[in-house]
Amino acid sequence: MKIIVCIKQVPGTAEVEIDPVTGVLKRDGVASKMNPYDLYAMETALQLQCALDAEIVALTMGPPQAAKIIREAYMMGADSGALVSDRRFGGADVLATSRTLAEAIRAICPSDLGVVICGKQTTDGDTAQVGAELAEFLKIPHVANVTKIHKADCHALELETDLPLHRAHLKIALPCLVTVDKGIFEPRLPSYKKMLATSDRPIRTITLDDFDDRDPLHYGLNGSPTKVKRIFPPEHKVVRESWQGSGTELAGKLLNYLDQNKFLQNAGETNA
Repeated sequence: MKIIVCIKQVPGTAEVEIDPVTGVLKRDGVASKMNPYDLYAMETALQLQCALDAEIVALTMGPPQAAKIIREAYMMGADSGALVSDRRFGGADVLATSRTLAEAIRAICPSDLGVVICGKQTTDGDTAQVGAELAEFLKIPHVANVTKIHKADCHALELETDLPLHRAHLKIALPCLVTVDKGIFEPRLPSYKKMLATSDRPIRTITLDDFDDRDPLHYGLNGSPTKVKRIFPPEHKVVRESWQGSGTELAGKLLNYLDQNKFLQNAGETNA
């Protein structure tokens, strides 16, 4: 049985340029890291590994440099890893991304899939949709916003999910997909010993040619029904003022400034 953990390399900074033509992030040369929610997904897989007697496979989609986070997953305890990388996958929206990951998972484990674990969402897209859409493409049941796992065996998971107004205790049959929230488990730190032990461990590269469905119109920009009309980084406008005077004068200036900019309630009564 295999546990597939979907991880993603995201920008490590908010200062990211955007391609004005395609509307996608320019990731080349930008500092990157593993998506924070995916650290919880990795730890969840490691906690389930013994109960399910499973192999953990870290799976990511991106350019060649995304292999870096597979190495990080090895340092946490993943057994193997696969990088889904092909220029024909570039510019994918959530639908095309989900289809691509589903095809990659079928290529990795055509018959022994146990659990697919995803982080709740990514910090660069924040859609929280890929997990659910991936489950639909794989035709397996799924539960989102999982906060606890009470019991696990080779047949089912008993877990708790955070709904808008309630917490639900559910049992879901395997194979299945879950997206996990922060706090489900405390992610362990990467191990230096594991880094040395896995330094030459191979990472499988999966391209469109490895899929059953090789129609290029189903992937990347061609397979993305969501079209971005315009995207732009937020403007950063900072205004600074420097005041001089005695403590009493400065206190009065500050009070007037807060009052004029409506930061205070009942400021008129205070002034009186």
